[in-house]
Amino acid sequence: MTHLVPPHGSGDLRPLRLDGAHRASELARAATLRKLRVTSREKGDLVMLGIGGFTPLAGFMSHADWQGVCDDMRTADGVFWPIPITLSTGAATADSIAEGSDVALVDPDDGSILATMTVTAKYRIDKAHECQSVFRTTDPAHPGVRMVMEQGEVNLAGPVRVLGDGGFGERYGTLFRTPAETRAEFERLGWSRVAAFQTRNPMHRSHEYLAKVAIEVCDGVLVHSLLGNLKPGDIPADVRTRAIATLIERYFRPGTVMQAGYPLDMRYAGPREALLHALFRQNYGCAYLIVGRDHAGVGSYYGPFDSHRIFDSIPRDALAIQPLKIDWTFWCYRCGGMASARTCPHDDADRLLVSGSKLRMWLAEGSPVPPEFSRPEVLEILREYYASIDPRDKVAVRATGHSAR
Repeated sequence: MTHLVPPHGSGDLRPLRLDGAHRASELARAATLRKLRVTSREKGDLVMLGIGGFTPLAGFMSHADWQGVCDDMRTADGVFWPIPITLSTGAATADSIAEGSDVALVDPDDGSILATMTVTAKYRIDKAHECQSVFRTTDPAHPGVRMVMEQGEVNLAGPVRVLGDGGFGERYGTLFRTPAETRAEFERLGWSRVAAFQTRNPMHRSHEYLAKVAIEVCDGVLVHSLLGNLKPGDIPADVRTRAIATLIERYFRPGTVMQAGYPLDMRYAGPREALLHALFRQNYGCAYLIVGRDHAGVGSYYGPFDSHRIFDSIPRDALAIQPLKIDWTFWCYRCGGMASARTCPHDDADRLLVSGSKLRMWLAEGSPVPPEFSRPEVLEILREYYASIDPRDKVAVRATGHSAR
């Protein structure tokens, strides 16, 4: 009998991916259907639906679901959900697809078939309303807002049958794990109280400190790294995960940390995305989500601890997973080690406060990085990467400013 936290909403995982003869039959049928190319964001959502990461959803949301999620963070049937999971297309394409018909959803990069979908409804949305609800802004400079504003005019709703993992398994091997696989590994390790650490960047000393604080009160930590698309200037997943693996090997006790990856693109939705991160980590078997400063933030659109406060504003029964709220962490020269704003009595002058954007700028320029900020083995991997990229890309890194996680 499992002692892990139950999956969200349904109490059991609901992966929508077909296997074996069912998959082969559906692939053959999909070849005869109308093809619809999805976006990178929609591809990641499809893969998550397929592996059960978005349990208990059965497909892309209806207008009633969209409205409920935007306004009240609830689907039409009452399931807590903080961000709409939708599929869009152009008006002309939508007009040519009859409600009740099936379409094949294909990869945006290579055109391979990802899934089939029964289109149960077609609807238009107020994109500005979605952006204001989810991102708290309609500023087109916000990458999430831009993503919504550039999507098709019409949303298609309906259940999906997923036919693969979008190439994530082939590219990342055992790093790409399904919720069923992480749950099985947690049980093998004897873990029941698992904390998830969300990252889209390499782990530095502050991140290491957060994970070790969680290990003190939990059985283990899942370092869960984003494998989908980021913004220009961010560090690619293969470089980031190699740096994380090195940090875990050199600086964590064996049997306390597991690294895995998940297939979503970042939405940069700040507090709402923190809730989504918690929700699907519950499906992966985690009882806690480490929530630090400016979780899933970008620029200055959110306050540094808005993602802490949003967990206090939702109903107590909305999620089984709980946040581990940790204050701003840093190296304090007077304390002589890592500390947080809750534990360190000293002033900013005594603290090494470095953002992810500042670190990327140092690396792009080849400038020294204080050893109190990042382990030397991590910096070696990152310097090797920055030495290999085009000088024009380094200019882009210097021009962008993003939060550290």
